[in-house]
Amino acid sequence: MTSDKKNVRVRVPQNALLTRFFFSTPGKVLLACSFVVALACASVFTYFYIHYSHLIDAKLKAGPFVTTSRIYAAPVVVGIGDTVTPDEIAAQLRRSGYTESRNNPQGYYEIHPDEIQIYPGPESYFRDEPGVIHFAAGRILRIVSLSDNTSRTEYDLEPLLITNLYDKNREKRRYVKYADIPPVLRNAVISAEDRRFFQHSGIDPIGVFRATYVDLKEGRKEQGASTISQQLARGMWLTPARSFKRKAAEVMITLQLEQKLSKQQIFEMYCNQIDLGRRGSFTIRGFGEAAEAYFGEDIQQLTVPQAATLAAMLRGASYYNPFRHPERIKERRNTVLGLMRDYGYLSDREYALAEESPLKLATTGAESSDAPYFVDLVNDELQNRFSDYDFQTGSYRIYTSLDLNLQRAANAAVQDGMKQVDEMLRKRKINKEAQCALIALDPHTGEIKALVGGRNYGESQLDHVMAKRQPGSIFKPFVYAAAMNTALGGGSQTLTPASIVDDSPTTFWFDGKPYEPGNFKHEYYGMTTLRQALAHSMNIATIKVAEMVGYNNVVNLAHKAGINADVKATPAMAIGSYDATPLEMAGAYTVFANNGTRVSPVILDEVRGINGNLIYRSKPDTRNVLDPRVNYLMVSMLEEVLRSGTGASVRGKGFAVPAAGKTGTSHDGWFAGFTSQLLCIVWVGFDDNSELNLEGAHSALPIWTQFMKQALAYRTYRDAKPFSAPDGIVTMQIDGSNGQPATPYSQNTVAEVFIAGTEPVGTGPSTLSNGDSTNVAGWSTAPAANASAHLPPLRTDPLPAPSANETPAQTDANGQPQPAKRGFWKKLFGAAKPKPPA
Repeated sequence: MTSDKKNVRVRVPQNALLTRFFFSTPGKVLLACSFVVALACASVFTYFYIHYSHLIDAKLKAGPFVTTSRIYAAPVVVGIGDTVTPDEIAAQLRRSGYTESRNNPQGYYEIHPDEIQIYPGPESYFRDEPGVIHFAAGRILRIVSLSDNTSRTEYDLEPLLITNLYDKNREKRRYVKYADIPPVLRNAVISAEDRRFFQHSGIDPIGVFRATYVDLKEGRKEQGASTISQQLARGMWLTPARSFKRKAAEVMITLQLEQKLSKQQIFEMYCNQIDLGRRGSFTIRGFGEAAEAYFGEDIQQLTVPQAATLAAMLRGASYYNPFRHPERIKERRNTVLGLMRDYGYLSDREYALAEESPLKLATTGAESSDAPYFVDLVNDELQNRFSDYDFQTGSYRIYTSLDLNLQRAANAAVQDGMKQVDEMLRKRKINKEAQCALIALDPHTGEIKALVGGRNYGESQLDHVMAKRQPGSIFKPFVYAAAMNTALGGGSQTLTPASIVDDSPTTFWFDGKPYEPGNFKHEYYGMTTLRQALAHSMNIATIKVAEMVGYNNVVNLAHKAGINADVKATPAMAIGSYDATPLEMAGAYTVFANNGTRVSPVILDEVRGINGNLIYRSKPDTRNVLDPRVNYLMVSMLEEVLRSGTGASVRGKGFAVPAAGKTGTSHDGWFAGFTSQLLCIVWVGFDDNSELNLEGAHSALPIWTQFMKQALAYRTYRDAKPFSAPDGIVTMQIDGSNGQPATPYSQNTVAEVFIAGTEPVGTGPSTLSNGDSTNVAGWSTAPAANASAHLPPLRTDPLPAPSANETPAQTDANGQPQPAKRGFWKKLFGAAKPKPPA
């Protein structure tokens, strides 16, 4: 019997094998390990999710950005007759935060045919002072206050924001809300960075795939795959380091941002956080600051090419810096414009026009509107005056005295003038770059209207307005003011502008030591009036006047005017050898420009708290220094400087309004001058205090002239009036060669003005020399046909004196006179040493 054997295959299900495996010892171990790993991963994920959630919540609760205080300029004044249109005023109002919406807390406006109505809001500087401005033929015809329906001649517009008070990292931003971001900029940013921003949930897989495909196709890493949400997460919470850990954190923060915030909120934060390069020494954060820094425009006024330019910088702000790489940024801008056309944001014609437009950047630079040296002074003032307030993190509103029109004019004058100084230095084989400072203020209120502390804030933050330097001959008016004070009595002599002094080489003895200064270019005028001695900046004559008045009296007057207490009663003091800052000299010169009353310089107008409550309001700090009659004599003498003296070149440059001032040349160049409306001081010199070798008339005066001419274009400063005489002033004709009443035989007759009772009598000369006295003197109110022709012939006696311009030559670092060196012939023949006066 046979039996058939067959192979039988048994098929065991795979899941049964897996089940058997997991129930085996190795399977159980693997399963346990997998569970532990999964639990660990879940724990880590949960930990970091909660960690980043807390970070995000904390930052959002405190505010995503440091809320610093806002610094505003002075109000802009418009008046009847001004050439301006309603649209131009509307643009000004928009830049100050106004809109056409009535719900705007800053304020709103309404434009009608030939008029604009202005309604300040609860956060306005002016509060409830609405007004309406009527126009005709491109000019302001009428101004009416809507609060009481009365007519006005002027109307103050809302102050413009200068800047937010920058933080210790020197970052500047102007916070803008989503509604303030114009559609043209939103479209440019979305086209350049994240076209599907409003569709994806934070991570855009389509964008990642597209970027990868393009990069592989073109063989280069060009396409960015990060969304706007990812860029925001990376920029606000993470370091720039590239790592897997940072990328994972970026994704986690991005997903949470998309859950916690709307798309509009994310876009708003992105636009305020993004790095947009540097201007000077500051990092520009956000489009609000960038619009002002690069184009001098409010963000809402950006054009299509400007918006595309800013969007182009997002790919690399340093690489695409418009000022450093104009061709590079223009190429990238045009790429962004092309994307905007491709995505339907621009028509073909709009694209063509924008692509062909030149790259127009702010010509005056960021410093023109930001006034960084001025802002530094504001910051210092806030810290000194309000030490208990945190202006870096509190949203205070700080209203200052700055006039943005004058600030721009000051920057332009400094830039243009210093180019001329550079050229003159090159011709003299001097290869160092000189520095400059300019300060302009209202001499009646002390409000600083413009301030330039140096040529380039990005290169040097040293504020030369606060730097101590020898003022040179701009100190001399205080010598002559002390002399004019003798007309009030109480002394042994009476000096006036017509008193005669001998401007001849002289050895002065002080503290037992000889002092032999010299005039500029060793030119000496012999017998001359005090008026001409000041006008032509004669060193010898000025020291003699100080000696006659008393050095202590000059020093006391200088201190009373606000010049620092380091000034000492020495002969060298009379010609400005002791240090003072341009700010000190500006404060001192308010005495002459303000009818004899000093007013302290101020930069703060008001400080308001977070809720708009008033914390501080400035009040003028004044001090009577000179009798108005004495001051009038001084103003006339300073007018002579511009008529016939060292500053006469100003009249040949188109500056014809009534003005007074004084040139100064020490190691540096100076000019201090004023009209009835504005006082300005300019300094030019080297940081190492070496000789500039340029007179103030050639270095500082041209800058002053350009600035003041531009100031006359603005309504507040254009009505420069002649300086009016107070009661007690009389005029008479004198002989300019001897200071005595003119006779029919006088060949040098000039009009002089005197304090009543001090008019000269007799016919003989009244001479001032060492120990001599005079009885009377005077000054002129009307210039002679050729005032310089009335001076005696120049004397050119040799003098063992320094070649320094208008300064004492032999003084030590403290301004003390040093023994004069004997010349070669004196050493050879043993010339007798002069004896000190008895």
